[in-house]
Amino acid sequence: MSVTKKYRVGVIGATGMVGQRFLTLLENHPWFEVTALVASSRSAGKSYAEAVGDRWKLPQAMPEAYKAMTVIDAKDVATVAGLVDFVFCAVDMKKEEIKELEETYAKAEVPVVSNNSANRWTEDVPMVIPEINDSHIEIIEAQRKRLGTKRGFIAVKPNCSIQSYVPALTPLLKYRPKAVLATTYQAISGAGKTFREWPEMVDNIIPYIGGEEEKSEQEPLKIWGKVVDGKIEKANAPLITTQCIRVPVSDGHTSAVFVSFEEKPDKQEILDAWRNYQGVPQLLQLPSAPEQFLTYFEEDNRPQAKLDRDLYNGMGITLGRLREDSLFDYKFVGLSHNTVRGAAGGAVLIAELLCAKGYFD
Repeated sequence: MSVTKKYRVGVIGATGMVGQRFLTLLENHPWFEVTALVASSRSAGKSYAEAVGDRWKLPQAMPEAYKAMTVIDAKDVATVAGLVDFVFCAVDMKKEEIKELEETYAKAEVPVVSNNSANRWTEDVPMVIPEINDSHIEIIEAQRKRLGTKRGFIAVKPNCSIQSYVPALTPLLKYRPKAVLATTYQAISGAGKTFREWPEMVDNIIPYIGGEEEKSEQEPLKIWGKVVDGKIEKANAPLITTQCIRVPVSDGHTSAVFVSFEEKPDKQEILDAWRNYQGVPQLLQLPSAPEQFLTYFEEDNRPQAKLDRDLYNGMGITLGRLREDSLFDYKFVGLSHNTVRGAAGGAVLIAELLCAKGYFD
């Protein structure tokens, strides 16, 4: 589909790694134009190039269009509200401060599409993977009633680590998965770091990422849940257990997944379900939607982060090594680009969905 106007966009947290990723994705976006770069008071009043300084973290160069733009203080809500139709939010603050900031923008009639975790468990805030639970955005009307707004609301993107296995399990829900074990091998960019900033990660693995396992076990259940009486009730199955490990990879979260079903499918049924799965973004042909949501590799040594994380501009989910298991029914490997599909790109796709459904009008 096409949109006849360009929507004005602000990026709150524009100087951080995810903020930088937002800007590279939005530079030539057909529907959205960045009109406000927003950050902390430390950066406010400086040009974007000056505020970032030597902290540009991406392999792509800083887009020329943003270098001279003046950074606005995130607390100056009135100024930002006058410049934008909606904002992306990717800030590094305490959870309660983030909740307050996002709600302040929403109450100022500025829709917020958030990369942060602070509002993921707010009952009337949709946490969306657009190919999976697009219908959850309908709860925005209940949220607006609570906030007392006409336009303003908050929608959030789920945790980056679950994007490598929740998309793969979703087409299999009809077989009633009952137990899932997932170990995620997570890139350092998930911590907002590069190897230059974090040399101790070279030739190293850290078997702990604070708070990540709880998110990885619970967030899928909200995504698979239902909207009931103005709130989202999480699903009660499957039982999920995870381990989350930091590995010396720049970008791309890999998962090793084990799953058992109430009604065990055969291998070909799983492969067919993956190959044929489409979500609303594919049907609407949203600008950031991958042509194929799930791509399965037959080779034993795929997917690989270095080779496959950028499939469909980093928005595709890649899978491989599906086989039967001696303890569970099946096991497989998944991969997603954590700062594109798992962070900024996933939020841009949510915004495209909201735009297509009229929530920014």
